Amino acid sequence: MTRSLLPITQFVVKVHSRCDLACDHCYVYEHADTSWRARPKVIGDEVLARAAERIGEHAAAHGLAVVRVVLHGGEPLLAGPERLRRAAEEFRAALPPGCALDLRIHTNGVLLDPAFCDLFDEVRIKVGISLDGDRAANDRHRRFADGRSSHPQVLRAVGLLRRPEYRHLYAGLLCTVDVDNDPVAVHDALAELDPPAVDFLLPHATWEQPPKRPADRGPNPYASWLLAVYDRWEAAGRPFAVRTFDSVHRTLHGLSSLTESLGLEPAALVVLETDGSFEQADSLKTAYDGAPATGLDVFTHSLDEVARHPGIAARQSGLAGLSATCRACPVVRSCGGGLYAHRYRADGGFDNPSVYCGDLMTLINGIADRGEQAPGPGATTHVVPAQAGEPAVPAGLTHPQLDELARGHGGADTVRSLVRSQLALTRAMLAAVRGASGLRTSAAWELLADLDSAAPAALDAVLGHPYARAWAARRLGGDPGAGIGPLAELAAAAAVRAGRGDTVAVPVRAGALHLPTLGRLDVAARTGEVLVTGAREGFTVRTADGEAVTVAAEGRTDPRWQPVRRIRLAEGWTVALEDTDPQRDSHQWPVEDRLGDAELQAWAGALREAAELLDRDLPGYAQGLRVGLSTVTPLRPGPPGRDVSAAARQAFGAVGIARPATAPTLALLLAHEFQHVKLGAVLDLVDLYDPADTALYHAPWRPDPRPLEGLLQGTYAHLAVTAFWGTRVRRYDGLPGEAADHARAQFALWRGYTAEAVERLAGSGSLTALGARFADGMRAGVRPWLEVPLPGAAEESARRARRARQSTAGAG
Repeated sequence: MTRSLLPITQFVVKVHSRCDLACDHCYVYEHADTSWRARPKVIGDEVLARAAERIGEHAAAHGLAVVRVVLHGGEPLLAGPERLRRAAEEFRAALPPGCALDLRIHTNGVLLDPAFCDLFDEVRIKVGISLDGDRAANDRHRRFADGRSSHPQVLRAVGLLRRPEYRHLYAGLLCTVDVDNDPVAVHDALAELDPPAVDFLLPHATWEQPPKRPADRGPNPYASWLLAVYDRWEAAGRPFAVRTFDSVHRTLHGLSSLTESLGLEPAALVVLETDGSFEQADSLKTAYDGAPATGLDVFTHSLDEVARHPGIAARQSGLAGLSATCRACPVVRSCGGGLYAHRYRADGGFDNPSVYCGDLMTLINGIADRGEQAPGPGATTHVVPAQAGEPAVPAGLTHPQLDELARGHGGADTVRSLVRSQLALTRAMLAAVRGASGLRTSAAWELLADLDSAAPAALDAVLGHPYARAWAARRLGGDPGAGIGPLAELAAAAAVRAGRGDTVAVPVRAGALHLPTLGRLDVAARTGEVLVTGAREGFTVRTADGEAVTVAAEGRTDPRWQPVRRIRLAEGWTVALEDTDPQRDSHQWPVEDRLGDAELQAWAGALREAAELLDRDLPGYAQGLRVGLSTVTPLRPGPPGRDVSAAARQAFGAVGIARPATAPTLALLLAHEFQHVKLGAVLDLVDLYDPADTALYHAPWRPDPRPLEGLLQGTYAHLAVTAFWGTRVRRYDGLPGEAADHARAQFALWRGYTAEAVERLAGSGSLTALGARFADGMRAGVRPWLEVPLPGAAEESARRARRARQSTAGAG
């Protein structure tokens, strides 16, 4: 099977291969690789033109929305202003329509002057500058060849970028860590320069050439140094962005890293040397002479060929590309094995942990232990820039997708994006549970980490279970009844699905073994532990007294086993009817016990009929339901005459419903509750309203005032209610009868309620820019229904119902 091509999106272009400083920690001139000696000092016109053409072709072929080019060296300012202007013009002109160029230059700042700044303003080049801190810290390594300090020139360069006319060019500072420098003094010196961002980089090292580790600084001095900076940074209110710290925060939350040196995101970077050679990341120059070479060049090879190079592929394979030690590590999703170059050892290549392994683990755990928790509802967690004039939108959702959701719908691709974001959040919450519970090591956690590498589909199937997250939320919320046992249950369920023969000790609760997504086994003991061993043909449970119970994947099994029953609603659409998992009691209504055969058949028939109705009448809602609704939890019936349904805020993918009398009502409840599920996932990604707003708002359909989120949730859910009754009215078009009159009256009532609620939201003054856009989408969603003509009797019936509700509210 051929590897799916991951396009290259970042290009480091060497415009000059010499430098005016003699930094002793430079990986280009001071480490193992010596290829710079044979290369031209300045990149030629032909190389620039051909490189721009290659990048443009690649961007067009892969539909890239943005390409990042970093002009680099040596010292790129030595190339001169005209060469830099030509580079900017060539690269920008070669890109296809719709593809933006993020163009930057990384310099030591010595030659930066107003003329260069004017040029960079004109051709839109942002500037990053290398600076290791105050003068003492910077002069430890960054000096001229004759030993003179470069610090005054660098401060002058940063001063230029801080001027109002050039401030927009200031991309940030790059600081290489030296544990002999005072971390607080370094932080403060950089903070004084008001940078938008700072990158703290570990000095390049390998197992062959390890970093210095002063005997009096402890076993992990680089972690200690960075944590001292972190504490100062936090105390100062995070005055600038730090990609290392921000990446740890994000990866602890299951999100993507912002830097190649952390996380499991595939590398998408290639280097272009002055002679037109394509190379891998520059950091590999620290490993051995020729390590970054690919044997490919801009004149003979396309970027697709570069992307398929084995060295590039090795940095794009995530967990599978890491050593066995890394794959079993509990912080691997944050660490990612560290920078690829730092793993090198002569007798094992790059199949090793980072030479900074202990430092990375200490740093990640140190940040986690300082109280970094999983993001809660409403937290803005994964945001990327929007187009000019647009508010930011959650990564993984495009603006059209968010607009689609705002109108009430959500196609398959859009809801899949929500599913992925929720799975990442569940992972983050489990990591937070581990941290908050003091589980530095545990057999269940280690098995989960192993399965994440060896059987990711099996693990995802279990972590995608709605009530896995519901338990994690309870545990993090301090619920005394939410013990740590479910972690072992999740591990055992994943192990059974993987079928590798792993054995897991799982606690017995209330006389039963619970395996999320699989079912429940009644055992004789009320408490204690059982051993669960998975295999391809099923699994075996061994109790403390030696009894063995075998549960077969197919065929005859032990009668005490109660599997989760799955209902096939239509081609490609199956849901679990969940009546075994104790965590399912996450809704505001009590859940049903295990369903008997007759009730199971009644549910199956009603669900299939409801699915057919949704596919036929509400396809814009049914597409999302097919992808995102994994679980229906039967609830106990409510008071006579009242249909009962609910969606749990921390159980994405599940709805709870007491089976109603008719399938159309079930279809309505499914569509209504899944609106809450979708909106909850959006609110986990981005703020739609100001959380500081504590005012209460009247929803037209409720007698009691609600917080703004309650009004938002209700309005969004009733877009589906309006659509349901609107399609019923169309079905009854021109027909008399009680059912038709009821549908018209309900449609008149709910379209009026929903339209009024949208305007109340829009006028609250508490919506964010995206919230206002979302409200516009809801307004657009209800508008066509307002234009449907109805008989006067239906409108009058709706008015009576509204007056009756208002009278009830006044009496209360």
